[in-house]
Amino acid sequence: MARYKEYDYRQGKFIPISFDKQILPGTFEHTLNYLIDNELDLSIFNDRYSNDATGAPAYDPAILLKIILYAYSRGITSSRRIEQCCQENVIFMALSCDTHPHFTTIADFISTLDKEIVKLFLEVLLVCDHMNLIGKEMFALDGVKLPSNVSKEWSGTKEELTKKKEKMEKIIQQMVARHKEADTENLPREDEKYIATLTENVKKIRSFLASHDDKPGKKGPIKSNVTDNDSAKMKTSKGVIQGYDGVAMVDAKHQVIVHAEAFGAPQEQGLLLPMIEGAKENFKTLGDPDVFEEAKLTADSGFHSEKNVEMLSEKQIDAYVADNQMRKRDPLFSQRDRYKERFRKEHAAYFGTTTAFTVRQFTMAEDKSHCICPAGKRLYRNGGNIIMRGNKATKFRGSKRDCLPCELRKKCLRYPDRTETRQVYFFEGRKGSFTEMMKKKIDSLRGRLIYNRRLATVEPVFAHIRSALGLDRFTLRGKKKVNIQWLLYCTVHNLLKVHRYGYGYA
Repeated sequence: MARYKEYDYRQGKFIPISFDKQILPGTFEHTLNYLIDNELDLSIFNDRYSNDATGAPAYDPAILLKIILYAYSRGITSSRRIEQCCQENVIFMALSCDTHPHFTTIADFISTLDKEIVKLFLEVLLVCDHMNLIGKEMFALDGVKLPSNVSKEWSGTKEELTKKKEKMEKIIQQMVARHKEADTENLPREDEKYIATLTENVKKIRSFLASHDDKPGKKGPIKSNVTDNDSAKMKTSKGVIQGYDGVAMVDAKHQVIVHAEAFGAPQEQGLLLPMIEGAKENFKTLGDPDVFEEAKLTADSGFHSEKNVEMLSEKQIDAYVADNQMRKRDPLFSQRDRYKERFRKEHAAYFGTTTAFTVRQFTMAEDKSHCICPAGKRLYRNGGNIIMRGNKATKFRGSKRDCLPCELRKKCLRYPDRTETRQVYFFEGRKGSFTEMMKKKIDSLRGRLIYNRRLATVEPVFAHIRSALGLDRFTLRGKKKVNIQWLLYCTVHNLLKVHRYGYGYA
């Protein structure tokens, strides 16, 4: 029978470790360690401490930055796990020089970085610029919507939250009344816990309603959140989330993030201007205040609006911002909806048509005097110079003698019981409008070639941050703290670009 060497996992061993020899050249931890010690100006942290004459010595910000940024590069955001790594992982021991900072120290350092994190991001961006990693030829702007450390169940308008509070109070009263009727002196433990939870939730909502008003929106009040009122309810491809939009402007050369910020806004139209201004300030610090004079800017349809396109024109920025109909006009995507159309036809054949005839099913005469409906009847023009949302339109209306007895009323009118006749608007577009000019620009061959680079520039950055670096949700609350976490991850992303492409590191 073969014999093997004996081993025992319970066996302990003392190993002498030289910390500097654990940080091997060619690794990210070596790049991180060198840049923080030699390239980054950490004097920005001096104002945090006032222990020159009295008080205990503080942990060196360089040590805390090294372990936090390295932890984020490994997808570790919990301060308790970072503390555990500093006690058990050799690389963390080496980066921290075996100082073992407590998790409360780490958590407090991260959550109070709001002033220093912007300067730290700029310091890393300056290193990228010195190493010629920023091309300054084309920037791509986009955002990734991530859930935060909050539940969407605690969101609502003031009216909705008041109803929620009243419902909880009613449940408490019913439970107490039921036990009084049963003549029981002590409540069951489960009921007692449930009533205590509801009572605490009622106090929480009452306190929020007393100190907050509804957020104004274009179409009424925006839903607030009791736990984190800076966050927003957002629609994503995976459903509705309560969280923040991490927006980044990315350079096309090596996908370096040149500006980033987290916003608690469900829509991105209002974020274009602050992102442009922020990027300008960053490049002004780098010594290039007029970066947008030659650089191109691309953004998806989320940032498109007439106001934004007009602003880009006024600032003379060579921008390519898609509208939500751009793909339908692109010949390469002419067949994109073929399966949707087939599904609609099959659905209508089986269940019947549930939507009214669209304007595409009406034919307008060349002289614009009338249009023909699907039933072959004439709709006469009763408005030839109508402006709706900045767009010129021609309006047609059917006559009662044709519409009232028509057999297609249920297919033509959304509410056939209370609507007498059908109205149709044919939009022409506003000649000379900034939106129309942007459409012509982005639909040109050159425009499509430039815009198509956007996807390969900014989307891999979000894939890297979410998948490789492990940021699938924000773990902090409040815009200030969430923005710190977003900028820390963007800083790690840029440091990894220095490690991979920077001179002397690649």
